[in-house]
Amino acid sequence: MQTSLNKIEYSPKQRSFIFSKFDHLFDVNEGSIRSGKTAADCARMAVYYLLSPSPLHLVTAYNQEQAYKLWIEADQMGLAYIFDGSAHLKRDRGGDCLELDLPNGKKKVYFKGGGKSNSANAIRGISLGSVAYSEINLLNAEFLEETFRRTAAAPIRYHLGDLNPPAPQDPIIEFFNAHDANWLHWTAKDNPIYDKKRLADLEAEYRRQGPYKYKRDWLGERVMPQGVIYSQFNQDTMVDQTLIGEPVEMFFETDAGQDDATTMSCNIVTRRQVEGEWRFVLNRVANYYHSGRETGEQRAMSTYAAELKQFILWCVRTYQLHYSVVQVDPAALALRAELIKIGIDASLSNNNGHEVIGGKKGIEVGIQRQQSLIANDQFRLVEPPEHNPSYDHYHYLRELSMYVRDEASGHPVDANNHAMDESRYAANYFYSNYM
Repeated sequence: MQTSLNKIEYSPKQRSFIFSKFDHLFDVNEGSIRSGKTAADCARMAVYYLLSPSPLHLVTAYNQEQAYKLWIEADQMGLAYIFDGSAHLKRDRGGDCLELDLPNGKKKVYFKGGGKSNSANAIRGISLGSVAYSEINLLNAEFLEETFRRTAAAPIRYHLGDLNPPAPQDPIIEFFNAHDANWLHWTAKDNPIYDKKRLADLEAEYRRQGPYKYKRDWLGERVMPQGVIYSQFNQDTMVDQTLIGEPVEMFFETDAGQDDATTMSCNIVTRRQVEGEWRFVLNRVANYYHSGRETGEQRAMSTYAAELKQFILWCVRTYQLHYSVVQVDPAALALRAELIKIGIDASLSNNNGHEVIGGKKGIEVGIQRQQSLIANDQFRLVEPPEHNPSYDHYHYLRELSMYVRDEASGHPVDANNHAMDESRYAANYFYSNYM
């Protein structure tokens, strides 16, 4: 894959890390978003593969799609581009891999997801020379432990992880300590793509977004989020491998944007026993999510409509259920019109625009409903089948951890909230029909 970039520059921080000695078992790059960690990681692993005698290696992220995007592609700075002419995408009994023809022998770099509770099963029985992790704090704890077992016999054993700053009490910090991680801090100033003016503009932008965003996303500090709105959600106990209970209804909720994310959730209501009582439960079973701002690829609403129709049909085939309604945020009139044009009878979501209940009004009504469902164990995430990782809950969980209240006003911060919005619409629909 020949890169179209005319010139590739690494900052002094990146160069120092890329070519440093492999005298640590475990390196961790932690810091602010867009700080150049990923580009440095890919180049560092490329140097390692040229030294390692081991034939098999692993790169990973929350799901396989992310692992490919962040390690193999990496904005044309990934492994496939670094080894252009010597790299070939293959698939064997171990899974999808990038096969490298190198002077020290043929290497296979498998790319796999590590975010699910059963992810460790995909690597058991494989002897690896190295493992590299993107957004390591989002990966399953058993999977992480298994990766260290898989490299135990490697002649030059190496692990490399990166992450944006976690909360100070995040369990991943204990994992770093247990495995004697060599820690390196990064900020946007370490990314050579930014000149002084752009750095100044970005710093001002993050300052305007409040202390939490400024400290975490600009300074790269570990900060305890103030006022996480759905703090009741526990990823360890509220995620199911399969749908549990008797299915009652399937429906879809949608929020839309072009720069902002367009997201649709597939929701299935089941009847199941909760704490000895029969209750209705709202299960979020799949998610379409695309952000023009994050990917740099803006899509027309007609394109979104076609892709959302594919998502709906995939859910129907996968879960063998007919759906009742497809609902769209009333503000997304263009997307709703495009869906209707291609045969999806889309109606309007309840976005809490005019609701007042007790002392709550507007979106606070929907937030309270979602909080109650989580607290009563009537909201579950259900992992979709392995054959389509692009419809998993990666973006939902990421937003969930960052959906906070402004410290000054107490209102929800209008960022990291697109999946949060359509999840709130689903809670409103569930309350109207089952509570």
